[in-house]
Amino acid sequence: MKAFDYYQPTEIKFGWGRVEEIGEVVSRFGKRCLMVTVPVFDTMAPVFENIKKSLKEANVKVSHFDGVIPNPTTDSVNKGAEIAIKNNIDVVLGVGGGSSMDTAKAIAVGATHEGEAWDYRLFSNKKITEKRLAIIVVTTTSGTGSQVTPISVVTNTVQKCKFALADSLLYPRVSIIDPQLMLTVPEHITASTGFDVFAHAFESYIHKNASVYTDMLAKKAIKRVIKYLPIAIKCKTNKEARIEMAWADTLAGLCIANAGTTLPHGIGMAISGHVPHVMHGEALAVIYPEFMCYTYKSALRKFANIGRIFNCELEDVSNEEAAEKSCEEIDKFLKKIGMSLTFKELRVPEEELAAIADDTLKLPDYTVNPRIATRNEIYKMLKKSYK
Repeated sequence: MKAFDYYQPTEIKFGWGRVEEIGEVVSRFGKRCLMVTVPVFDTMAPVFENIKKSLKEANVKVSHFDGVIPNPTTDSVNKGAEIAIKNNIDVVLGVGGGSSMDTAKAIAVGATHEGEAWDYRLFSNKKITEKRLAIIVVTTTSGTGSQVTPISVVTNTVQKCKFALADSLLYPRVSIIDPQLMLTVPEHITASTGFDVFAHAFESYIHKNASVYTDMLAKKAIKRVIKYLPIAIKCKTNKEARIEMAWADTLAGLCIANAGTTLPHGIGMAISGHVPHVMHGEALAVIYPEFMCYTYKSALRKFANIGRIFNCELEDVSNEEAAEKSCEEIDKFLKKIGMSLTFKELRVPEEELAAIADDTLKLPDYTVNPRIATRNEIYKMLKKSYK
């Protein structure tokens, strides 16, 4: 067994109805809270109002920034930071999916540091400090794992670049994971975010920094996604499926916080930088079949293990055969959950593929894949995924 480190400072409050504790939780860290959400819509309006009520009952003054957008941008983050500064905020509360949580984390930096949050992205020469605001999150989807990671992903639309702020200071202080809040998530968003859970777990499993600890968590997450995601898609109010997917999402988030993601996430980030209308889970799903075929021979044992989790009939075959069959199993699973996609279907201009390949190499994810791809190999994968 190789040596490893594992770190997770976030206090996790998991379970049905736990959102009712939000007032008490936030009041531990401050008395002026900025609630960060997407624009209010019918199904979430009662949730937002109940959270505000709980905060007010705990004597927490609430300001509401509802300008979160999918694939958060620097413009959106900067607007939120301005509101935080104006209202002298001391706690940022992200309520929603990954976009809301990532925006909240970035606002916690932008409101307290010189310049803007984008200046503190990974590999920049500016470092996030203890000055950042306290971060609390309430997740309403099962997909991004952001509730337990030190990462905030932001898109600079001018530069057509999607990059991450990544620092241990961005771990949420408390994360409330209440599967009851996920009962209204639509079918396609359930599928898209759910496949992101699989990708987090699988990529951390094959990651060069994987450990016996993250391997254990990853396999538990993958088994739950395979079993319960199709159920959650078919019946969005199925309580057991929502609980198990919320737990799988959390497990997978713990994995990427301590190991990381590989080539598909690097490609997915580049896709979102050029075509922001593509959901993160869609960007992963469209490239996964080609990624699996490209990579499996470089990590036969682990790909074989995943193949066997999908299909117990592969238990008695060789690792070589089981690993190869894992590619077919992913194809079948994507079809089963309605996520078998092409770039053409996602309205990604074919002429953008070259730039996406170029930008993939600006991120470190490809360097920790079991097989390190060249720019031309990435471009070939993208071209094969077009139709």
